[in-house]
Amino acid sequence: MEISESTIIVIFGASGDLAKRKLMPALFQLTQDALLPNKTRIVGFARRAKTHEEFRSEIQEALVKFARSKPREGIAELKEFTSRLYYQVGNYDDKESFDELKILLDDIDGECGIPPGRGNRLFYISTPPDVFTDIVTVLGQADHIANPEDEDRWTRVIIEKPFGRDLETARALNKKVLAMFDESQVYRIDHYLGKETVQNIMAFRFGNSIFEPLWNRGFVSHIHINVAEAVSVEGRGGYYDHSGALRDMVQNHMLQLLALVAMEPPASFAPNSVRDEKLKVLSAIPPIGGMDVGHSTVRGQYAAGTIDGRAITDYLNEPGVSDDSVTETFVALKLYVDNWRWAGVPFYLRTGKALSSRFTEINIEFRQPPLALFSHSVNNVLKGAGKMQPNILSLRVQPNEGIRLSIGMKVPGPKMVLQPTDMEFCYDEVFDTEPPAAYERLILDAMSGDSTLFIRQDEVDAAWTLIDGILDGWRNEETPHIHLYRAGTWGPYAADEFIAQDIKKMGAV
Repeated sequence: MEISESTIIVIFGASGDLAKRKLMPALFQLTQDALLPNKTRIVGFARRAKTHEEFRSEIQEALVKFARSKPREGIAELKEFTSRLYYQVGNYDDKESFDELKILLDDIDGECGIPPGRGNRLFYISTPPDVFTDIVTVLGQADHIANPEDEDRWTRVIIEKPFGRDLETARALNKKVLAMFDESQVYRIDHYLGKETVQNIMAFRFGNSIFEPLWNRGFVSHIHINVAEAVSVEGRGGYYDHSGALRDMVQNHMLQLLALVAMEPPASFAPNSVRDEKLKVLSAIPPIGGMDVGHSTVRGQYAAGTIDGRAITDYLNEPGVSDDSVTETFVALKLYVDNWRWAGVPFYLRTGKALSSRFTEINIEFRQPPLALFSHSVNNVLKGAGKMQPNILSLRVQPNEGIRLSIGMKVPGPKMVLQPTDMEFCYDEVFDTEPPAAYERLILDAMSGDSTLFIRQDEVDAAWTLIDGILDGWRNEETPHIHLYRAGTWGPYAADEFIAQDIKKMGAV
């Protein structure tokens, strides 16, 4: 990676949880790993008034709690990092605040030997979405944005999700952003794409000739993508009740995972080559709407239960949630990708809150052998009459990132009896190190100008086109079909039945 020696990172929303729990720890870890150039400086921008020293002390406390690895040299190392931090108070729609910010940035450039107004800028918008457009607009008005043609300096902006709440608002947001920034300067972040196992999907597929020939409808029966959360809405009921699982998880994280699993080999790993292939996948998913939502979707809402001994209240009793809310805290979908590689192969997506445990996993289930040579083998590993457990390739994104392949092996003894056995790879064990956090990789990529793992606007549009159709179908149902499930379980029974019956029809079990 080629990273400029001198860059100022400005974090809007520096008083928020994301900055304290993820962004600052990521920047601190990059410093510890000697990946952040010495002249990099970080400026926090937020509404609360505080001095540089108060901000540094606040971030130091956050790093003690949330840093991925403890400082090797103790408090001295923390102080060395926080000495790079500055703070600017201001309002997100106030040009005067951004003028003051510009003066501070020019002063910091001067300290680093950079002529005023000639330094590189990475703006990170870590705020509620209702001020995204205010920030980008005033950045332009206050002359913070370099010309994309300028070869001596650059300006880039990282925008957190959500990218709108439907296709119309996503396009409106994009129009505002592109009125000030060139598309090449915009980095729409989905932190899932920074996770090691997500990146390893491409390495696994295209770097190993043994699997790529099998990665198609001729050998794959169906694919599951599961994102389970063991937390409830936890005080975010007001926000979540206007979002729901479909907008919160499927539109971004899960459709991006699906695109990476299903995409064609790119011509290269150049940013637009990869994103072009993802876009083709998203564009090939037939829309779901009208009467189809009843056959292709299941939505649920959690009721009171327990998770790890913690009592969880009904979703409808959460603060900020409407008494008659039909917002889904769980959703299961069946999608298809209508192209030559995947025609007829269902992709099952499941995600929910207040489930039994937290994990994200992609399971690729292969077709059964054409001849049941071992159907006479009867023991407890058989799955159904005369059918054996299929080969399953599992890509675990979190926690315990790794890959598992289930294969049939003969049990020792005189009889020909097969037993499923797992071949497993775990990052922690193989590399004897913890994988870097997603934000570490993505911030580094943005600083080096690599947008491969960031989302392009046409991908956002394609995802919202699909999601809008489902939401419209739900809104037009005479009676909303919301299935209750107890917190601490794996979701509504209707979702299990929906998928199991579908697979039986395919003759896969």
